[in-house]
Amino acid sequence: MPAPLDTPRQSTARKADKELLFKGVTCALIGLVILLAPYVARSDSVRDLMSQAALVGWFALVLGLAFGVQYGMRRAKAGRRQP
Repeated sequence: MPAPLDTPRQSTARKADKELLFKGVTCALIGLVILLAPYVARSDSVRDLMSQAALVGWFALVLGLAFGVQYGMRRAKAGRRQP
């Protein structure tokens, strides 16, 4: 008789992977919006404000990309474990 599958653990891991992907995409989009806002803004005050937030935009973009890489590594590791 085969051992029962550990489905609650797999579904929890899958949910955590999806949340990680969501965080990555969200952070990357926020970073892109902050970095591109000075070029799109019509008001000079908004342009100045958004250009001062460039460091925050780069941080959010890099953080989002790091989450995406971590998601990819988790998926690759899970794919190698599957028979």
